[in-house]
Amino acid sequence: MNRRDSDLQRVFTRRALLLGTTQLGLFGLLAARLYYLQVIEADKYALLADENRISVRLLPPRRGRILDRFGVELATNRRNYRVLMVAEQTDNVDATLNALGELIQIDDTQKQRVKREIERHRRFVPVVVAENLSWEDFAKVNLHSPELPGVQMDVGETRDYPYGVDFSHVVGYVGAVSESELGDDPLLELPGFRVGKSGIEKVYDEKLRGRAGHSQIEVNAYGRAIRELEREDGQPGEDVVLTIDAELQHYAMERFGEESGAAVVMDIHTGDVLSLVSNPGFDPNWFNVGITPAQWRQLSTNKYKPLINKAIQGQYPPGSTFKMLVGMAALEAGAITADTHVFCPGYMEFGNATFHCWKHGGHGTMSLTTALQESCDVFFYEAARRTGIDKIADMAKRLGLGHATGIHLTGERRGLIPTRAWKKAVLGQPWAQGENLVNGIGQGYVLTTPLQLAVMVSRIANNGYAVEPRIVRPKAEFGPEEDPRLAKDRWPQAGIKQDYLALVQDGMIRVTTPPRGTASRARIMQPEYAMAGKTGSAQVRRITRLERETRVRKNDEKPWEERDHALFVAYAPIQAPRYACSVIVEHGGGGSVAAAPIARDLLLRTQILDPSRKNREPAGITTAEKSADKDTGG
Repeated sequence: MNRRDSDLQRVFTRRALLLGTTQLGLFGLLAARLYYLQVIEADKYALLADENRISVRLLPPRRGRILDRFGVELATNRRNYRVLMVAEQTDNVDATLNALGELIQIDDTQKQRVKREIERHRRFVPVVVAENLSWEDFAKVNLHSPELPGVQMDVGETRDYPYGVDFSHVVGYVGAVSESELGDDPLLELPGFRVGKSGIEKVYDEKLRGRAGHSQIEVNAYGRAIRELEREDGQPGEDVVLTIDAELQHYAMERFGEESGAAVVMDIHTGDVLSLVSNPGFDPNWFNVGITPAQWRQLSTNKYKPLINKAIQGQYPPGSTFKMLVGMAALEAGAITADTHVFCPGYMEFGNATFHCWKHGGHGTMSLTTALQESCDVFFYEAARRTGIDKIADMAKRLGLGHATGIHLTGERRGLIPTRAWKKAVLGQPWAQGENLVNGIGQGYVLTTPLQLAVMVSRIANNGYAVEPRIVRPKAEFGPEEDPRLAKDRWPQAGIKQDYLALVQDGMIRVTTPPRGTASRARIMQPEYAMAGKTGSAQVRRITRLERETRVRKNDEKPWEERDHALFVAYAPIQAPRYACSVIVEHGGGGSVAAAPIARDLLLRTQILDPSRKNREPAGITTAEKSADKDTGG
């Protein structure tokens, strides 16, 4: 081998070595990378592969129940029989829908919705065609399902309100999640998931909702489910126990009949609300299954406003039911005493205005107790004139008026207790002295809710303890919770002297005492259940001078919208007060005629019903108690 060949050999050897080293390095790097990916990062990529292969789906939990104080179900869950359609399993969606329409009612709107849902999803995803079917319709479709390509039968759960209208304003209802309600809870994004929209359903929605479960589904490359790998059911929602007595609530709704109004019955010591009704109500099941346009028009155009919870959202002049606190404010201010007498000729002159009493010929000489008994306006005109609106407002607020009670329901209104400062700030006008008189008999600017009036009477009847209403029991237990005689110690005193309370209580007892009490004809006949109360009538329009000079029309001569509101507040039994009640009948006329008999029946039934539920027969109402009451004012 010559030198030239030797040099070429050395060059080739060096190049081969360099190439081999390079290749070895590259293979080493590749091996290291493979080791890193397959060994060190194995768990990560196994997880990513599983995420492509496994679909985790949320499982909605069972919604908690809403129960009355004795465990009666007011909101529960029932089976939801549904018909689904899988588009890929039928060659003609329209033909299948038309065939299905021969078996159950499916209108054009539903058909269009189904087709829109099919376009939005992959064709193997089931779409709801109809739900909340009766068992008969479900069975009928199931029988013909082999002839309906793409149709699947399904059984789920939906909310059910067995008492319907009786609890529509208390329990409320659930509905589909709106965009404004979407939050951090992934449950809210589930198709068809329902949340509370009003009442207890809304206030306690998170507690009732529960916690979601999950299911791991193996899917193929197209996302179609193959099999379920793992399933963990969610945590059901908690039950909510109310203070309401379902039987009393149902009776109260029946007692109102066709009248529009509201009533509240509460325990004056514990604050438990035993009944809170607003009539008319609505069927909350309509909203759960999907309210129809015809049903919505029926509710929204009803002049009796069934969608409004009048017990906490209706704001009404309290009329003569306001006179008790005016009397106590006057006593506290030193404007009157127990021995003060005022002569009522049927009117009171003040400045250049004349303020009339409801009794045209007047009541004669009145004291505080007799003025309450006969609901004399002139006595309270004078008491309010001497006291002034600010001191009246202070007493009203201590008795629970002018601010929300804080009850756990949606949409509660505050009412209105005017003051000099309020009028200046809101209306930009100074307070006129004559306004003391008008507001002193519960007219003018004064507005209250039926619940506030029940709280007011409770505080009067329990000797001044500032009890507050509650509608949910603090513990999920049934039956009597605590000794009511001890429960009142939880509440602070409202700062009212016992002597003043005793005078007002005496006046309220006289209201139901014949022959001069304005509600004597609506009294409870059984002495052990006897009630004390106060009638009220609230004008909704001003009586003109011409009407005063000629003749003021009676309520039954006026259109319904122009009639006075009828009010009555009461407590019972007189000897050992336990329950308070407030009733308003919208445009019902005189409180003694329309409202007092309803309150009487509610208080009588409340007392006779055995708390142990061993004896829950309807309370007996005597013929004498059902007798028609004449309009005795206030």
